[in-house]
Amino acid sequence: MQLSARNQLKGTITAVDRGPISARIQIDIGGGNTLSSSITCASADELGLTVGDSVVAIIKSSDVIIGK
Repeated sequence: MQLSARNQLKGTITAVDRGPISARIQIDIGGGNTLSSSITCASADELGLTVGDSVVAIIKSSDVIIGK
């Protein structure tokens, strides 16, 4: 699959925490860094996401939200 997004981080899923509507996916991206993504449970099921899977996180620069 080719994508125009350049901000791509390869990693391994370390946790899948499912709620009633969404799932929080924890991804180890190396160097002691973890990325967390919230997606719908339907999307998690469609992708078949499970702990240990190798994945690529694609980050659209205009959609980054920072909290403190």
